Amino acid sequence: MNMINVDVAVIGGGTAGLGAYRAAKSHSDSVVIIEGGPYGTTCARVGCMPSKLLIAAAESVHHINKAPGFGIHPQGETLINGVEVMARVKSERDRFVGFVVEGVDEIPEQDKIAGYASFLNNNTLLVGDHTQINAKRIVIATGSRPAYPAVWNELGDRLVINDDVFEWDDLPKSIAVFGPGVIGLELGQSLKRLGVEVIMFGLGGQVGPLTDPGVMAYANKAFNEEFYLDADVKVESMTRQGEHVEIKYLDKNQVLQTVNVEYVLAATGRRPNVDKIGLQNTTLELDERGVPTADYYTMQTSVESIFISGDASNQIPLLHEAADQARIAGDNAGRFPQIRAGLRRSVISAVFTDPQIAMVGETYKQIITRLGNCGCFETGSVSFENQGRSRVMLRNKGLLHVYAEHGTGLFLGAEMIGPDAEHLAHLLVWAHQQKMTVSEMLDMPFYHPVIEEGVRTALRDLNAKLHLGPDMIKHCMDCGPGC
Repeated sequence: MNMINVDVAVIGGGTAGLGAYRAAKSHSDSVVIIEGGPYGTTCARVGCMPSKLLIAAAESVHHINKAPGFGIHPQGETLINGVEVMARVKSERDRFVGFVVEGVDEIPEQDKIAGYASFLNNNTLLVGDHTQINAKRIVIATGSRPAYPAVWNELGDRLVINDDVFEWDDLPKSIAVFGPGVIGLELGQSLKRLGVEVIMFGLGGQVGPLTDPGVMAYANKAFNEEFYLDADVKVESMTRQGEHVEIKYLDKNQVLQTVNVEYVLAATGRRPNVDKIGLQNTTLELDERGVPTADYYTMQTSVESIFISGDASNQIPLLHEAADQARIAGDNAGRFPQIRAGLRRSVISAVFTDPQIAMVGETYKQIITRLGNCGCFETGSVSFENQGRSRVMLRNKGLLHVYAEHGTGLFLGAEMIGPDAEHLAHLLVWAHQQKMTVSEMLDMPFYHPVIEEGVRTALRDLNAKLHLGPDMIKHCMDCGPGC
């Protein structure tokens, strides 16, 4: 058994682990990083980057199909070569992973410990059956994994997760997607546009990460125009029949239907990888999901020498958040005991569907929870259906809701589905982090004609409802036609 004594041990070699390792190394040379699988990030290997490659392929087909709306008629049938589609996805995916691996190769070999780590106590880790590490401080950065009902494993290789999709050599003919969240919507819509028959199911009526009932209802309607989506389905049975899966479900009219698909995609959420690392051998306080509780600004757990970051923390499972948490956790583990609060930026998230979904700052649900129905805030709204630039591009689907506080006019957050929502969200999140009021946001310049003018319309509606600005004008001339 190898025995190692270090200042800091980082468990996990993904985005959060690599970031924490580098931050800790700025304070001490005595830092190791432990990884039992391949180094690299969920984002590069099976997450945001390969999914965007699939989305890009789907968008190219969609542009061709929309061309007749402009009076342009492509000749002949559009041929989608699934083998070529997936070859490019995997090739570019491997390129992105390669960049990550190049960074890992720069880490000194003596700092990399291969194997899966488990706590023996608050300061001791056992890696595999070969190495015991005594660490003064430890950073948990073990990431997350897909979660789905165990009974689905009876479907064998007909059950896939997003990781499996990016290993396909060709596209299937049909698939049932369970979970209309970020992963399910992005992959489901892309596969549909690439010629795969798609049916999508959910529970509880949730569509995407949205919490605003009005925006969610719009999203539900928009996606149902493209493929069958029942966000609150009753499945009677799901059984494997040879190389297919037979699903019996009650449709929206409560009529029993039967569908056969090649694959079932489990996109029902992810769970932090903290259940198999020996937390029971520590004195860590855990939340109701068994995840160590941690200070939002320092990433320090209830055990002062243990920190946590990334998806393992169960706070905000997004890459940029994982990177921020990693810098904070690694920095504090390295400089311990002189802990410092790190910068936590305003929250921004996006779903790269068409129309895109985005959320900024406080969600509608968080605002309602915090303020209740006291009439302390207002909602401004704009539809993109008649927004000028959106109609020009035949992308006029969407709804934006912006929220602000009565009295101060402080901008609280936004939820939206619409064209270029990823870009609109960036404008709004910068304003949120700067703690701007709606009036201050309206003083900013808006060019014409751009989709961003829709943001101004929503803000004007909001300012009027806050009684901080004039009433809305039905046809505002300085906004240009369609605003």
